[in-house]
Amino acid sequence: MAIGAALWLAPWQTGAVRLSLRPVGYDALTGWEQDRLAAAVAPFLASCMAIAAKPDAAPLDPVPTSGDFGTVAEWRPLCRAAALLPTGDDAAARRFFADAFVPTLAGSSGTDEGLFTGYYEVQLTGSRRRESPYQTPIYRRPADPTRYSRGEIEAGALSGRGLELLWVDDPIDAFLLHVQGSGQVKLHSGGTVRIGYDGRNGRPFVPIGHLLVERGILPPEGLTMAGIRRWMVRHPAEAAVLRRENPSFIFFREVTGSGPIGSENVVLTPERSLAVDRAFIPLGVPLWIDAEQRYSPEALRRLVIAQDTGGAIKGAVRGDLFWGAGETAALRAGATNARGHYYLLLPRTVAARRFDAGI
Repeated sequence: MAIGAALWLAPWQTGAVRLSLRPVGYDALTGWEQDRLAAAVAPFLASCMAIAAKPDAAPLDPVPTSGDFGTVAEWRPLCRAAALLPTGDDAAARRFFADAFVPTLAGSSGTDEGLFTGYYEVQLTGSRRRESPYQTPIYRRPADPTRYSRGEIEAGALSGRGLELLWVDDPIDAFLLHVQGSGQVKLHSGGTVRIGYDGRNGRPFVPIGHLLVERGILPPEGLTMAGIRRWMVRHPAEAAVLRRENPSFIFFREVTGSGPIGSENVVLTPERSLAVDRAFIPLGVPLWIDAEQRYSPEALRRLVIAQDTGGAIKGAVRGDLFWGAGETAALRAGATNARGHYYLLLPRTVAARRFDAGI
């Protein structure tokens, strides 16, 4: 789960927000003909597995309140067709998506532009017991997860209760684990443990990047996760105090098998799984991203599948792209800060009903 991947963002401003959708042609999707669309088939099929056990009359996702996205019965034939596609065949994947879906431009409050950031699976070093240099605990979810703030927990409110899942050697990496929501811990005794999100304390997420900019400590231009981390490494005492100004705290569980696991309960696919605000966007829906990076000339254009959510991912046009694990993924996730659009791909039967047209 992408808990709060955009460390530099200002807190989300609430209000009456609605999702609007406008059908367009595939010629409106810049880069559609150039994307390696076959790479989106496997994550789409993973989402198909998530809905396989649901009854035909069930909605694709019961959570969003932003309209009709179709029933499971309408999605099943598309899943069967996708399963028959030849592996790695971009042309076949392009025909499938173009024939089966109608692209619809998402908007809200008079604009169709939104923010796109990135997240990754953190890699840490740790131990199953407290020993030097492993002094920072990663906690399991307590019986009352909402009782304490980050500051209280870091001051020892949960100590001695047997809730320590693991101990790691770097409090900065532990904090980044909380921001990203999943990680792999290389154990001092050998082997690697994968851990994933298992709840939060319910306190608001306060992005420390926003605080650093607001106080004139770091400039807003080009602010990245890597830059924030460098500042924390150079100013460990100040960073420890600053981190406690974010009262949100995340609890973890050990994950067996493949991962990380997103909110749809499927394994996330690097560069093809997107975290969205589920109040507006259903999990399992394909989306086309068309966004320009704000601090580099790179464009973000690709077909992705909505498979995750996040504490800082709020709004009708808002996405957080999963980049994978490791140093390269961390750098790419930390540098992702793009403005642009996304298009929901709706099954043609759903589009025809939703827009009252013979599409």
